[in-house]
Amino acid sequence: MATTDGAGAVGAAGLTDAQQEAMRGAVPEAMLSTPYLAWLDLRFERYAPDDVTMRLPFRPELTNDGARYHGGVVAAVLDTTGAAAAWSNHDFSRGARASTVSMSVQYAGAAKESDLLCTARVVRRVKELIFTEITASDTAGNPVAHAVQTYRIT
Repeated sequence: MATTDGAGAVGAAGLTDAQQEAMRGAVPEAMLSTPYLAWLDLRFERYAPDDVTMRLPFRPELTNDGARYHGGVVAAVLDTTGAAAAWSNHDFSRGARASTVSMSVQYAGAAKESDLLCTARVVRRVKELIFTEITASDTAGNPVAHAVQTYRIT
């Protein structure tokens, strides 16, 4: 039987509310320490429950032509921002193994020599699946892409 450490209620896996919050709070640093995301130099602008914004600083090596992001880079940032939103309010008693199940991207424009801003919000959580909507824009607010993502944490 799980006991509390005085920091809050205990969940099914023996995690207190404080431990859950600490684990959620560790997600940004853990994500950004992975080799690919560290190389991209992604940054969190906001990390709130079910609501995340990330910034990709402009670098010519991430573009097709020195000015406009490669579509794969945009997709990677959309995917990462959606995943971060999924983790931002996750119940760690349900597990900590994750992957993107599916993602559909619609490109609507190009961010010319601009940072890329991506905002994700969780639409629904059902058992181990998390559904997110993600938008990408340039720093002037012009749309670049929209995505819907299904993320799984077990």
